[in-house]
Amino acid sequence: MTAPTAPAPTLREMRKVVAASFIGTTIDWYDFFLYGSAAALVFNELFFPDSDPLVGTLLSFLTYAVGFAARPLGALVFGHYGDRLGRKKLLVLSLLLMGGATFAIGLLPTHATIGSAAPVLLTVLRLVQGFALGGEWGGAVLLVSEHGDARRRGFWASWPQTGAPAGQLLATGVLSLLTALLSDSAFGTWGWRIPFLLSGVLVIVGLWIRLSVDESPVFKQALEQAEARKATRTTDAEKLPLVSVLRHHWRDVLVAMGARMAENISYYVITAFILVYATTSAGVSKQTALNAVLIASAVHFAVIPAWGALSDRIGRRPVYLLGAAGVGLWMFPFFSLIDTGGFGNLILAVTVGLVLHGAMYAPQAAFFSEMFATRMRYSGASIGAQFASVAAGAPAPLIATALLADYDSSTPIALYVIAAAVLTLIAVGAAKETRHRDLADIDSPSDAEPTAARATDAHVG
Repeated sequence: MTAPTAPAPTLREMRKVVAASFIGTTIDWYDFFLYGSAAALVFNELFFPDSDPLVGTLLSFLTYAVGFAARPLGALVFGHYGDRLGRKKLLVLSLLLMGGATFAIGLLPTHATIGSAAPVLLTVLRLVQGFALGGEWGGAVLLVSEHGDARRRGFWASWPQTGAPAGQLLATGVLSLLTALLSDSAFGTWGWRIPFLLSGVLVIVGLWIRLSVDESPVFKQALEQAEARKATRTTDAEKLPLVSVLRHHWRDVLVAMGARMAENISYYVITAFILVYATTSAGVSKQTALNAVLIASAVHFAVIPAWGALSDRIGRRPVYLLGAAGVGLWMFPFFSLIDTGGFGNLILAVTVGLVLHGAMYAPQAAFFSEMFATRMRYSGASIGAQFASVAAGAPAPLIATALLADYDSSTPIALYVIAAAVLTLIAVGAAKETRHRDLADIDSPSDAEPTAARATDAHVG
């Protein structure tokens, strides 16, 4: 028998949920991206001063990549408890962990003060950041996806996705302002700490908003059904969302991981590695590179909801495939424009790249949410997204920097992104369209047709 559908929220309630997810996600991405920008700009000198400049940059990007390595663990832990206890509680915890770690980085002594202990402590705090972000993304997009209706789910669920460019915009904007106002010496001595300490204020605001929203009605409905049938459970495995995901949705996990390859790799090459490439190979100043990313991030923020709305009209897969193909085709023009050293060309290169990236990133939230049943959705979406980040976003700036050091050319880097785009095209091309699925009605999306009426609770628990 089909489970009763949870009542649809009012427009005001929906906006409140979207705001809570968006603001919390923005703060978490601000913290995460701030580290990436600082790694490209100053961490090589502050924490790895005995290294060659390019080697120091590689080492600072290595600590940057460590944050990605912790994201799968965060996905497993937050996904497990998020599927058992609810989305809201875990989202509050992720915000506290991320904000606390970022604030602590702002207080961290450098290599000049405490020697080799400085990069060790920096790495530990980066691990905490990655762990928190590994749990943040899945909960934020599910809280919105499970509140809204299928007709506009792509649009509403794309708003937490705008937290990434909003966080990038905020982090880059603060750094750009500080580098413009302060001398290189002042920024390297104490100015870099300001944006990290600012995170403490942002977290207080985010918590106040996030605590004011209700738990997902779809999750509460599934939890009630699970509680009513506790006595019928025969194995401990059915109590573990992770086991259920790997048993019933392993194909969807692989699709999600493949879909993330081009999206994740292209994003970090376009926004993080560019700060290295433009300043070392194209002779562009740090300020100019930061300003280009700042402008492009504003455009990125604006187009994501539009791409999400388009996925409601024509489907998640066509929009996603367009973005993957576009990013692959754009890579050679991207580096050619940067090589000119012109500010206008730099803006054009980054902006077009991020607009095409948005075509993948916008439908991703709804697409991944629609793949999994309710009581394993947090685990499934988080595992698929965050395990891919270890192979995709984590090493992307590191690999790109190493390729630049070895070949002194952008061609291998462009081919690297193109290869990722091909993998994503294959993965998304093999997936089923999901935009008509009812999150409160379907049981095993990987096996169900969009119009199938199946009980939500067949695999609950």
